[in-house]
Amino acid sequence: MLATVLHKPGDIRCEEIADPKILRPTDAIIKLSASCICGSDLWPYRGLQPVDGPMHMGHEYCGIVVEVGAEVRTVRPGQFVVGSFCLSDNICPHCRFGFQSSCEQREFMSGAQAPYARVALADGTLVATAEVPSAELIPDLLAVSDVLGTGWYAADAAEVREGSTVVVVGDGAVGLMGVLAAREMGAERIIAMSRHASRQKLAREFGATDIVAERGEEGIARIKDLTGGVGADSVLECVGTGESFDQALACSRPGGTIGYVGVPHGVSFDGQKLFFGQKRMLGGPAPVRRFLPDLMDRVLQGRINPGKVFDLKLPLAEVAEGYRAMDERRAIKVMLSV
Repeated sequence: MLATVLHKPGDIRCEEIADPKILRPTDAIIKLSASCICGSDLWPYRGLQPVDGPMHMGHEYCGIVVEVGAEVRTVRPGQFVVGSFCLSDNICPHCRFGFQSSCEQREFMSGAQAPYARVALADGTLVATAEVPSAELIPDLLAVSDVLGTGWYAADAAEVREGSTVVVVGDGAVGLMGVLAAREMGAERIIAMSRHASRQKLAREFGATDIVAERGEEGIARIKDLTGGVGADSVLECVGTGESFDQALACSRPGGTIGYVGVPHGVSFDGQKLFFGQKRMLGGPAPVRRFLPDLMDRVLQGRINPGKVFDLKLPLAEVAEGYRAMDERRAIKVMLSV
């Protein structure tokens, strides 16, 4: 089959590889209904993460089960399923505590920018729908697999509550999903930090009440001005750079909470600032599996439309253009038809 392979920074190809096979009795093979490119895929693409030989790309997925291993019990061929980018057994102590992304058997999904993919730990990772959804719902359900689940975790970790004031740092796909999540959780004021008109427009659609285009000290001052000098109750850090973390910490009020889901690159902290700033922090890889049933239900009931975040759709054969478009910020998130 044709699949996406990264050979070295900037060198992404759609090329022939072997079809996936059942390797363990807990595996499942799915035929993807669609795939997409994640912002985190850009780290190795840009050379900011080591590439030790060809990498099979893609970790967001939904589709039809075509084969299962001998020990799989909760899904069967013919069912439509959504899974997380963190593969988990969903029964270990960490999974039962709600942190499936720290499962004792954790693996990370790969190879999903392709027509077929192997999913390890299928029973604990995949959630099936009652019936195969319509084609119109595929983008929304694909978004649940990672980008919505990650934005949702950012809001959950930041303790967004009814009536709270929220700042979202980052206007990429995850940040925009964080805006949607904050709205669904009842935030009264949602301030999205964005300098791009198309992303500002989508942030408004998802529930942002205010837009702050400034960055750095000017951006922090603008947040303080909007909040009467107090700062935000909850801040969602959805980028992962030193600048974005500094901005998130400075925008949070004393006793406020920062939910961070941007993979850190070049981030360090000043212990004195943390100590006297009195900010809570929780983040890391999103335990998407915890949220999957609820988020899938919201999509199937028509309550949310996270698939709007896909602003460019390409066939798998044109995946290299998809990476370029996201790298150059010509696209927020690229959906791949397979």
